Amino acid sequence: MGGRGRSRTQRKHFRQGRENVWKRTKSDDSAAAATDDANGKTNQGWEPFATQNPGFDEYYKEQEIVSPEEWDSFIEYLRKPLPAAFRINSSCQFYLDIQLQLENDFMKSIQAEDADGFEVDPIKPLPWYPDNLAWQSNFSRNQLRKSQTLERFHEFLKLENEIGNITRQEAVSMVPPLFLDVRPDHFVLDMCAAPGSKTFQLLEMIYNLTEPGTLPSGMIIANDLDVQRCNLLIHQTKRMCTANLIVTNHEAQHFPSCQLHRHHSENSKIGIRQLEFDRVLCDVPCSGDGTLRKAPDIWRKWNAGNGNGLHCLQVQIAMRVISGLALLKVGGRMVYSTCSMNPVENEAVVAEILRRCGGTVELVDVSTELPQLARRPGVKKWKVRDKGQWLASCNDVPKYRRTVITPGMFPSGKLFKETSEHDIEASNGETNENGDANSENGVQLMDESLAPPQNLEAEVSTLPLERCMRIVPHDQNSGAFFIAVLHKIAPLPAPAATEKKPTSLPEKIDSNTTQPIKELDEMKEDNSNVDDIDLSGEGDVQISEANPDADLLTGVGEEEEVPLDNDENSINEENAKEVTKPSADVKKTASGKRKLQIQGRWRGVDPVIFYKDESVVGKIIDFYGIKESFPFKGHLITRNNDMNHVKRIYYVSNSVKEALELNFLAGQNLKIASVGMKMFERQTSKEGTSAPCLFRISSEGLPLILPHITKQIIYASAVDFKHLLKYKSIKFSDFVNQEFAEKAMKLMLGCCVVILNRENGGSSDSLQEDTKPIAIGCWRGRTNVSVMVTALDCQELLERVSTLVSAEAKPEVSEIELDNTINEAPANS
Repeated sequence: MGGRGRSRTQRKHFRQGRENVWKRTKSDDSAAAATDDANGKTNQGWEPFATQNPGFDEYYKEQEIVSPEEWDSFIEYLRKPLPAAFRINSSCQFYLDIQLQLENDFMKSIQAEDADGFEVDPIKPLPWYPDNLAWQSNFSRNQLRKSQTLERFHEFLKLENEIGNITRQEAVSMVPPLFLDVRPDHFVLDMCAAPGSKTFQLLEMIYNLTEPGTLPSGMIIANDLDVQRCNLLIHQTKRMCTANLIVTNHEAQHFPSCQLHRHHSENSKIGIRQLEFDRVLCDVPCSGDGTLRKAPDIWRKWNAGNGNGLHCLQVQIAMRVISGLALLKVGGRMVYSTCSMNPVENEAVVAEILRRCGGTVELVDVSTELPQLARRPGVKKWKVRDKGQWLASCNDVPKYRRTVITPGMFPSGKLFKETSEHDIEASNGETNENGDANSENGVQLMDESLAPPQNLEAEVSTLPLERCMRIVPHDQNSGAFFIAVLHKIAPLPAPAATEKKPTSLPEKIDSNTTQPIKELDEMKEDNSNVDDIDLSGEGDVQISEANPDADLLTGVGEEEEVPLDNDENSINEENAKEVTKPSADVKKTASGKRKLQIQGRWRGVDPVIFYKDESVVGKIIDFYGIKESFPFKGHLITRNNDMNHVKRIYYVSNSVKEALELNFLAGQNLKIASVGMKMFERQTSKEGTSAPCLFRISSEGLPLILPHITKQIIYASAVDFKHLLKYKSIKFSDFVNQEFAEKAMKLMLGCCVVILNRENGGSSDSLQEDTKPIAIGCWRGRTNVSVMVTALDCQELLERVSTLVSAEAKPEVSEIELDNTINEAPANS
């Protein structure tokens, strides 16, 4: 993960969660009360952060992102807490029921309720989101948590979010994926994916048009730099239960290519020869002032230098996608987005991309898409603020600041002239190491930032930047966001890629510099010292598509090629060995420069190995009666190099399978943190070891494999199904329907699937009539049937079954009598 010093610095930010700035902890309250008592003062209670910053006001008034007439309304909304928003997972089994519950239950009941002394507007669907799948409530998260009148709705949100039926996500954060135009056959790359809400949204899109029991032909690679943020990303996307996802752990600006070497070019058995993407989402690290409503601590931390310091990294990430070894296919689409309002991080980055790519990339006009989404066109002129001074063009930049303030930050993008009237002012003034003489720790003081503008006329860009879009808070009571849609219409020409010029894309980044990354829940981390980061470098890092073997960084030699074996089994067996060491030439050449990530096998990362134990796989197929039509063999992987102690077996789609095979043959350039869907899990109990098949079907894998198994399936009446969910384990003699009990006893010892029979009194054993069966994984013991589902899933499913299924005809034993029987003699496992 890049230089060691930087990695440690980045990881430390995530050892603890971000502070909740809207409330004070009990310890803080106690300490404050004790201090007040000691001073003879009365504790006045909690006081909110000051939601103002004169420097912020002056900066955005000068940039004119909103008109002077709108300014008061703009600031008023920025100072209000953000309304809660969430999105229904369209691929979940009960999404239509959740919609009906929101429309017919909560909308009507909440409308009449009173919270904190004022009338609450009803929750409502976001008008611009397709199919009424996104909803917003006009009360803050605090009101949602504290108000007793909204407690039932709050519990509903928590339960459905934990299960994965809904995702709590800021409304404007849902916008970028909608402009990607994702289809089920697309290969999609999410460059800066954590915490994972947009990745989850992309997964929904590729599954949206897929038939039940089948998988999309496309896939998604979700990448993030930080290991702990990758864990958060995995936890978020795990709720989707998908076999079409790979999570990787790389610096976005150095995301590795994955393509076959020349001696593999004639092998016809290889599915794909180069990993390219139809769609790429670049939701890049940014200063995050668009999130002021949910992170008000940004008010006191904000300064113009934050955006200036991130501009170069943002350009580098975007250019890695478009030109870097052809990650984006010709004809592909990339969405560049930030949660910042700063033109230096937004329009300036897009303009620099267009200049570098010439006519090979175009900015797409999407003004007619999502017509109910209120948005503003991108601006075509802006200024740069540096050290309390306004700069209208690069020629206004003093020479000593040209390593930080680069030509690409300005609308024209023109290069520096040889001389400048500001050069003589360079370092004669008293400055400290991190800023000017009147700053602390490199952050401009608030009063200093209010120096009057120099009446400079800003440059005007000739590029069609009005095709970008900026969402501002007061248009639809939301956060702020910036989105630009780019379409790659031709390969980047070799001359443009190799030409060197001083631009905003750095050749190197100081090893002591902390790369800012997006904080948890998409809040941006403070970057108080980025004002003075040297990110310009001396050369251009672009890579020509005509020369895909070129080094990522100028002056760094090629790594020692990883020995490859045409035999896939040999590759799999070597999967867990040490990382391939770079050659001595690499160490010598890279001295004093930022070290490249080692391309090859990764130390400290669980190996990805195709599971090919024929005896175990054969037993699984025979035990569950898996149909030959289901693509099973060759799609199973494990993360354990010891085949005799495999605990979990994962299933991958055909697209992910081909990507993994390509990665093996290309030298394992991808550092894979997570891949595939957990399909089978070893049963380790004493009773489990005596079963014919040691592996049970996991809850994640059941919906996919259920239409393709023919054995170990039984159908339960609504009463018996609900009792299984309620009591978790029931003896054969205690089931209401004795026909069901007899069929359960005939099953082999081990895992089985119990399916709800929605027909009153029926016992149909066919899945054909029910395209979306309600099923749970169970364990057929010697005397009972036990549920193998989490308590949370049981609770949610029990509520669904109670509302979806009508009461059965008179049972042989009343539910009350059965309750008493089970309570008196609980079943043993």
